[in-house]
Amino acid sequence: MKDKTIVIEKRFNGPPTSGNGGYVCGLLSQFVDGPAVTVRLLLPTPLDTELEVRKTGGAVVLLDGGVVLAEARPAKTVLKPPACPSIEEAEEASRRYRGFTSHWFPCCFVCGPDRGDGLHVFPGPVKGDNRVACPWIPDASVISDGGFVSTEFLWAVLDCPGSFTFPQPAGKAIVLGELQVEIFGDVSVAERCVLVAWQIASRGRKHHTATALFGDSGACRALGLATFLTVPEQGWRQT
Repeated sequence: MKDKTIVIEKRFNGPPTSGNGGYVCGLLSQFVDGPAVTVRLLLPTPLDTELEVRKTGGAVVLLDGGVVLAEARPAKTVLKPPACPSIEEAEEASRRYRGFTSHWFPCCFVCGPDRGDGLHVFPGPVKGDNRVACPWIPDASVISDGGFVSTEFLWAVLDCPGSFTFPQPAGKAIVLGELQVEIFGDVSVAERCVLVAWQIASRGRKHHTATALFGDSGACRALGLATFLTVPEQGWRQT
């Protein structure tokens, strides 16, 4: 692969001054062959900056100057999708989204309640369950030339729900460290989708979660495995 460049536009932020983790991972994943891809984020990805994509060894890396920001590799998944809540159950759960009252990045493109032009992914706890869920209806702004939701947006919506599957630590923000995704099918504009996420394990400042994306037929369209890190909140706030 010849070296290429990408730019994370300002619109696609997660924290105020860097790219949404899932969106960045999704862009980089498109340079890797394979049904499943793992992307590890090493540093925050700057916005509106030309970044280099380079193949090195068995990985594809994203660089800002000579600094490696992220690396992507082919992966194998063994995760099986859970049962899908109904769209009505997902809508009810979403009304309990804790981000409506307390959010570390309220302007996040994916899950920020202050973003009128965002993806409006607002996962809340499912009654009688240990999962969170929400509906998601993609609009025309996320559709590729092929007529379906572009890969980077599928990765983006598989990112944020996992960060709401465990309690928010006091004085800490939660950021994505690694995301592995396998995509099984296309998603169309205005399709009534359901996102479901659950926690797998928690070890210190690392939280391992999973997210499933279902289409309006109830079929699983994509699965994601994420590792989130808790970090000092002040260092990620916009000053």
